[in-house]
Amino acid sequence: MRKLSLGVDFAAVVRRLDAYERLIRLDKPIGTLLLLWPTLWALWLASAGTPRLDHFIIFALGTLLMRSAGCAINDYADRNFDPHVERTRLRPLAAGEIRPAEALAIAAVLALSAFALVLFLNRLAIVLSFLGLAIAATYPFSKRVFSLPQAYLGIAFGFGIPMAYAAVQGRLPAQCWLLLAANVFYSFAYDTEYAMVDRNDDARLGLRTSALTLGHGDVAAVMASYAVMLLLLTAVGLLARLAWPYFVGLSAAAAMMVYHWFLIRERSRDGCFRAFMHNNWVGGAIFAGIMFSLPMGWPA
Repeated sequence: MRKLSLGVDFAAVVRRLDAYERLIRLDKPIGTLLLLWPTLWALWLASAGTPRLDHFIIFALGTLLMRSAGCAINDYADRNFDPHVERTRLRPLAAGEIRPAEALAIAAVLALSAFALVLFLNRLAIVLSFLGLAIAATYPFSKRVFSLPQAYLGIAFGFGIPMAYAAVQGRLPAQCWLLLAANVFYSFAYDTEYAMVDRNDDARLGLRTSALTLGHGDVAAVMASYAVMLLLLTAVGLLARLAWPYFVGLSAAAAMMVYHWFLIRERSRDGCFRAFMHNNWVGGAIFAGIMFSLPMGWPA
C-alpha cells in the first residue's frame, strides 16, 4: 500500500478527508444554496442592486462555512438517531468513520472561520453574528423540544438577511423583517417536504417534526406556507417599488410551487425529496427577479 514519506497511510488519509467532506456536505450543495439565495435577496435589496464585491464574497463564503459547521453540529446532535434512519445511516458519524469530538472540532474551526469574515463588517453585523451562531448551534436540538422545529430552522436559515441589511445599511428596516418572515415560511415549506421523507423513521425514534405534528395536514400546510411566503414577498416588492421582472420571478416561483404540490400530494419519499431539492430553483427565480428589477445587478 502506498504511504507518505513520514509513514502515513495515504489511502487512510484520503478516506478520512472524504469522511470530513461528507460530514460538512460538500458533496451535497443544496443546503448551501437554500441558505445563499435568501442572503443574496437581502444583499441586493439592501444595496439597491449595487452590492459591494467584498460584501458579496464575505456573505457567499460565510454562508458555505456556516452551513458546513451546521451540518457537523447537526450530525453530532443526531449521532444516536442517524444510524436508525434509512437516509442518514451512512453519514460518517453515524457509520463510525469519525469520532464525535472530531465533528465538534470541525464545526468550531468552520464557525471561527466564518466569524473571521464577519470582522470585516460593521459593529451591528458583528453583534448579530453572535445571535446567528446561537440559533444555528441550537437548531439541531430543537426537534427534541419543539413540535415544529422547521419554523426554528426558518430563522436559522434566514439569518443572513438581517446580517446583510446590517452590513449594508447599518440598520434593520421593515423590508428586512418582511423578507425574514417570508424566508421562515419558505424554509418551513421545503423542510416539511424534507421531513415527510423521514416520517416513518422519525415516528419510530420519537423525534418531533412538522410532518408528524401536522399529520394529514402536512401537504396543505406546505402549500399554505408557500402562499404566505409569496404574499410577504409581494409586499416587499411593493414597498421597495421593484420593477416588473421581480413579479415575473415571483410568478415563476409560484408555478414551481404548484409543481411541488403534484410531487408531494401522494406523500411518496421520492416525490417529497424531489420537491425539496427543486426549491433551489424557487430561490433562484426570486433572485433573478430581484436582480433584473434593480439598476445594476452585479457586485460593484
